[in-house]
Amino acid sequence: MSLSIIKILLPLITSFIVGIIIFPYIIKLLTHMHMWKKKSVAKSIDGRDAVLSAKIHNDENRNVPRSGGIGVIISIIFTMLLLRILPVIDTNHFTLSINFLSRNQTWVPIIVLLLAGIIGFIDDYAVSHDIGNYIGKGLDLKYRLVGVALLGILSAYWLFFKNDIQSLHLPLIGDVNIGYWFLPFAVAVYLFIYSGGVIDGIDGLSGGVFAVMFTSFGTISLLQNQNDIAALCFAVTGALLAFLWFNVPPATVFLSESGTTSLTVLLSTVAFYTNTIWLLPIVAFPLIITTMSVIIQLLSKKFRNGKKVFLVAPIHHHFESLGHMKYNITMRYWIVSFICGLIGVVLAAI
Repeated sequence: MSLSIIKILLPLITSFIVGIIIFPYIIKLLTHMHMWKKKSVAKSIDGRDAVLSAKIHNDENRNVPRSGGIGVIISIIFTMLLLRILPVIDTNHFTLSINFLSRNQTWVPIIVLLLAGIIGFIDDYAVSHDIGNYIGKGLDLKYRLVGVALLGILSAYWLFFKNDIQSLHLPLIGDVNIGYWFLPFAVAVYLFIYSGGVIDGIDGLSGGVFAVMFTSFGTISLLQNQNDIAALCFAVTGALLAFLWFNVPPATVFLSESGTTSLTVLLSTVAFYTNTIWLLPIVAFPLIITTMSVIIQLLSKKFRNGKKVFLVAPIHHHFESLGHMKYNITMRYWIVSFICGLIGVVLAAI
């Protein structure tokens, strides 16, 4: 077996095992901290009553801890540190090859993963302890957006000035140099993909979708011989599979903002580092359609005198309101994610 294959399998397996071990303790700690939403959201983002949404979520009857993303991040970081420390202890060729912490590929992605996780955890803590004036409590949306935008600027700055990446690859056209427009474009991508984090609303849904997306980008990175990024992506996949072990119905922990913020930010970062932004709408289609359903709903209510397109937005809750079983929705999202991810990998290989 080649070292490149081992380099992606080892992080995946290691992060999965670490996650399986630590998640019971993470869940116990989060439960001790009372990290769950105490009541369902009574208002939608536009300030109108959200009767159906409150009925679907039924948060006051489920003391399931939020911030499962913390366990995902810890699993990834522990795996990264372990595979970084081993070459220090034993400097043979094998141990040197399994380290995936590198300046030109994974420093920035790991940093933004951690910082985004902190932003998400602050929101999770505020929501769980009824802090803040935002709908449903928590960190005000504008502060979260500013935080994500700053992380986008950090990543884009490093790519632009340190890695000398100033162009975007487009199929059939090639590399298009957009100069300093690279920076605002990156921020826009980060914010849009972050908005897809609202997909986290049904047991098992977001964890499975994110696992498929990172597996896809890990494979794409491997095709580009960016083995460190590939190893990081597969470490994320392993951690998410461990999370899913405890998140499948009935969930004992939710991903929440600590997970969705860190994972959406990391996903955008990986897409920029692999110069495959054009594949992001395909691989991340479940996130994008989720965001678009919210935008369509808000515009419809604003310009059509409160009339709605969906019973509830995001769209997965619309299906839930129509009477579809939650596990059916989850499984079908996974199927769509797999198809989108496979298409992305095939297009990247052409």
